[in-house]
This record gives sequence, C-alpha cells and structure tokens, in this order.
Amino acid sequence: MTKIIGLTGGIGSGKTTLVKHVQSLGIPVYIADDEAKRIMELPEIKSRVFSIFGNEVFENDKINRKKLAKIVFQSPEKRNQLNAILHPEIKLDFENWLIRKKKYPYIFKEAAILFESGSYKDCDKVITVIAPLESRIQRVIKRDNNTREEVLKRIAAQWTDEMKIQKSDFVINNVTIDDAIFQLDEILKKLDIH
Repeated sequence: MTKIIGLTGGIGSGKTTLVKHVQSLGIPVYIADDEAKRIMELPEIKSRVFSIFGNEVFENDKINRKKLAKIVFQSPEKRNQLNAILHPEIKLDFENWLIRKKKYPYIFKEAAILFESGSYKDCDKVITVIAPLESRIQRVIKRDNNTREEVLKRIAAQWTDEMKIQKSDFVINNVTIDDAIFQLDEILKKLDIH
C-alpha cells in the first residue's frame, strides 16, 4: 500500500522548493494549494463561493483569489465557511489522485494547512518545514507582492511552528535552501525512500 508523507510548514517556509526536489526524485507530490485553486474554478464551487462572498470576490466570472484571501485572512468566520466548501472537495480529489498513484510505494502530500484541515491524519509520516520569521515574511512579500501586514495576518491564521512540530515526525529547519535539501535527503534515507 502506498505510504503518504505529509509535507507542511507556514507560509514562506520553503515548502515549494523542497517539493521540487522531491519531484526531481520521481516521487509524486499532491500540492493541495494548486489543486484548491483548480477546484475553486469548478462551476458548482464558484456558485457556493458566490452564495457566501457575493460579487465582491469575482472578476470576469472568475474568483479573484487575492480579494478572497484578504477577506478570509481578516475573518475567521469567513475562512471557516470557505474551508467548509473546499476541504471536503480537496479530500475527495486527493483520494482519487491517490488511486491513480497506487503503483508508487510513497507519495507526498504538500499542504500549508495539513494540521488545520485535519488531513495529517491520513499521513503515515509528517515533515514540517520551519524558517526564521523574517525570512518567511520577505519571501512572501517578494513572491506574492503582499504587504508585510498581509503576510503577518496569513501567518497568524495558521498554526504556530511549535504546534506543528509537536505533531510532526520530522522537522526541517530551512535557514539555507542547500541545508534544507540536505535535511530532506537525510529524512528520505531514514524512511528508506530513494
């Protein structure tokens, strides 16, 4: 049976770079955020998002994710409503994806909110990526063109590193990317993943 390795970490911790490394080794990776973006454009999901958020988050019949993010990161209630729509859909999508990957002994599931969504319970092992706060803030500002305040709101909406570490099997401290990749390779050896 395929083993599921969860990979998580706060926004800007460096998960994407580590995912690319895992993929370069030929290991399939389910990237929850990418799949959520795709799922959000399905007509039935858009309709449900519209019923909660109205026209305010739509532009040319597409969800403006930046506007939606601004709302959900300011309101825990709205975030919970959006998660109630998306999480069951992502769970089902992942289960279908996993069936298609059953020939692989290991797969990775990358999700920023692996713990918050409860999907860590489906993982055989969980790796959490941590990084210095200022590095995370600067990465996200550069990547997403967000303000410092917006990044801090997103960080505050996620579990703390300490909370994630308590529930993790492995922790990668991403101070430099080369060292983080080395730490990941050491974890893969321990798990006997080549």
